[in-house]
Amino acid sequence: MSRHILPGLGLVIAAAVMPTAASAGMLGNFDVINDTGKTAHGFEIKLEGLHASDITDTFGGVGRGFPSGRGFDPSNSVVRYGAPTISEYSSGGTFGTRVTYMGLFDGTSWDYGTPSGSFVTPGDNCWSGGGVGYSAGTPCDHFGVGTSANALKTTYSWLLEAATPGVLSNGTVSLPAPAWNIIPAAPPAAGQPPAPPVVVAQIAAPAPEAQDRFGEAIWVKVFTTELEDAIGLEELVGDNAKVKQAETEVEWQLLQIDPGNPNSGQLESGYGAPVGPNAASILRRYEFFKYAGMYDPESNEALVGSDSNPTPDEIGTYLGAQNAALNLDVAQIIDPNPPGQVPEPASLALMLSGLGALGLTVRRRR
Repeated sequence: MSRHILPGLGLVIAAAVMPTAASAGMLGNFDVINDTGKTAHGFEIKLEGLHASDITDTFGGVGRGFPSGRGFDPSNSVVRYGAPTISEYSSGGTFGTRVTYMGLFDGTSWDYGTPSGSFVTPGDNCWSGGGVGYSAGTPCDHFGVGTSANALKTTYSWLLEAATPGVLSNGTVSLPAPAWNIIPAAPPAAGQPPAPPVVVAQIAAPAPEAQDRFGEAIWVKVFTTELEDAIGLEELVGDNAKVKQAETEVEWQLLQIDPGNPNSGQLESGYGAPVGPNAASILRRYEFFKYAGMYDPESNEALVGSDSNPTPDEIGTYLGAQNAALNLDVAQIIDPNPPGQVPEPASLALMLSGLGALGLTVRRRR
């Protein structure tokens, strides 16, 4: 998909909707490295099944306590692209909302871009207040969005210039997005207090490029904590006291989708464990690294000795991190598989199916 930019305006032709101050149920804040080999001039978060009114927060957006201008001055803007544009889309039988951070094109050149390269950050430093010397040469950016409902599918894309100047197309991003769900407890017996729900959060490996071959393998680490109060999008940064409470849940796990096994390539953290009786929010931090070991040349299956204890030479480039949270008191969940609808494999891979007890090691199914 390409975006045609009107010279002198640099705006996506879409109905922009201002995020409201409503409480967010699902929150995601993340650094993402531009490893496309090309300078990007924006970033897109595509949320299938959500309306613009479901977007409650955006990192760097208007009305959320962040400066929303453009550039690298912390007093002017948090991210180089300023506030994002929020627009709804529909295609065939699907609909959703795009949150688009994008540079301005004046007919000749772009005002800002994200260069391609490698970079290691804690996952929340690629912005003007992140403390890594964020500048025009930093090959990563920080984005975030809060929603009042759960997307059926979340897709990230760098926006790269096509052959025609001023036209951007969607490039790939190997950074999975967590999906959330709440499983209510059974009704309590007469005179008994209600039991806490089970919160399900899932991360899925990238979808295979070919139907008969394994997908890209990635390593993931998970940190988690429960909080007795709600959390805001602006709090999902590394130096925040709430994030610092997160403890290791999964030290290492290799994720890779096997085209012959629809249940493969999914990390389920905390499955089956009810939240604490005083929990108002759940916070999870996911860190992602490329798999640097050998692959089977025919099937593309990762030839790894252990999918939970990697050797140093099997851990590749840092891909980025997700700081994600769920506020239990306001969260609403969209049924990821309504009656009569069979989800596509890519959508199914991103849906939630469970959450494991702390310390549970979930092995990739072959």
